[in-house]
Amino acid sequence: MIKGCSILTMVHGDKPFVGDLLIEGGRITNIATSIDQQVDTVIDGKDMVAMPGLINAHNHASMSLLRAFSDDLKLMDWLDKKMLPAEARMTKEDIYWGTMLGAAEMIASGTTAFADMYVQMDAVAQAVVDSGMRAALTRGLVFLEDDGGRRMIEALDLIDNWTGAGNGRITTMLGPHAPYTCPPQPLTEVIELARSRRIPLHIHLAETLEEVEKIRTRYHQTPTEYLHELGIFSDTHVLLAHAVHLTTDDVRLLRGMRGGVSHNPVSNLKLGCGITPVRKMLSQGVTVGLGTDGAGSATTLDMFAEVKAATWLQKLDSGDPTVLPAEQALRMATIESAKLLGIDAEVGTLEVGKRADLILIDLNKPHLWPVHDLYSLIAYSATGADVDTTIVNGQILMRKRQLLSMSWEEVRREALHRSARLVEGL
Repeated sequence: MIKGCSILTMVHGDKPFVGDLLIEGGRITNIATSIDQQVDTVIDGKDMVAMPGLINAHNHASMSLLRAFSDDLKLMDWLDKKMLPAEARMTKEDIYWGTMLGAAEMIASGTTAFADMYVQMDAVAQAVVDSGMRAALTRGLVFLEDDGGRRMIEALDLIDNWTGAGNGRITTMLGPHAPYTCPPQPLTEVIELARSRRIPLHIHLAETLEEVEKIRTRYHQTPTEYLHELGIFSDTHVLLAHAVHLTTDDVRLLRGMRGGVSHNPVSNLKLGCGITPVRKMLSQGVTVGLGTDGAGSATTLDMFAEVKAATWLQKLDSGDPTVLPAEQALRMATIESAKLLGIDAEVGTLEVGKRADLILIDLNKPHLWPVHDLYSLIAYSATGADVDTTIVNGQILMRKRQLLSMSWEEVRREALHRSARLVEGL
């Protein structure tokens, strides 16, 4: 039982209120102004805000080992001269410990679930199980060279072996990397497989102008038109990452799609990619959630930074301070991202019957006092460091800022010597 906390359910139309929240068997079983029941554990919620855990809709968690290694570079220099050579040195064990480092940061900053696309996904999945987090996992698929079908075998092994693992905390997707790395034939085959097996898709889209130009040169289309013509938006749940460079016609092609877009504003800002047309997508009914991208580009996995960047960018871009208000931005980081991962029936809001994925934010700090509007305070002032408690599936992963599901000293030690080897000489 969490007693006497301010509760943000993130259910549309609900107002914040002070009350109690009861968790039994991994689920929320009661939310009320007062609950009189004997329980095993009581958490004092005085000066705390309970809200759904944040959901990172696009990440490459193991890239945490490459945080702040290649900043302030042009995109292609960052990728070709730094990131790809370092990633080429990664072993399966590096990817496990990089994901554990990312999980530690996410848990400590209030993220309870994330969508991840990478390689050696068995290692990522094991880290998810060990850390106690929730995740939608994808083996990235690049079809620029013939590998004898190895990538597809690994992608399907991930789906067959890990879906439902960790007491149901792991879900899976198919991950064609991006339009410019997936020619029509193999991409069509992946789409058909996803449709026949009812597997969601996770794909990068129009992150950079370079990608747009490549697709236009090859196919005389925009990347969105290319995907649309291949049928990716027909009867398939699709998680689109970035979607920065979309025309007005592109946005119309997304109307009615299942799934939606992960907006990753910090990474896009830091790499100078551009401003995602969030307002246009929302006006067409497209679901838009929030993600960080990998720490190799974004540097931080703090989803509170994404909330701020998302709303401020849209206000600046439109010249209208009323655009994307605080409550809507917080919904993007919770229930809207849950929709992208296909887990909104279980998490994303605080409701009786849903899984107990939630966080407690400590308001007893100068920058979070006084409280006039709780949505505005959390969206515009809170940071990940203000999270006191993180709970996933009813299990306490962090309490009073202490990680409980892993040894921080072990993660720190492994990350230090592994990251040093990865970047040596680069």
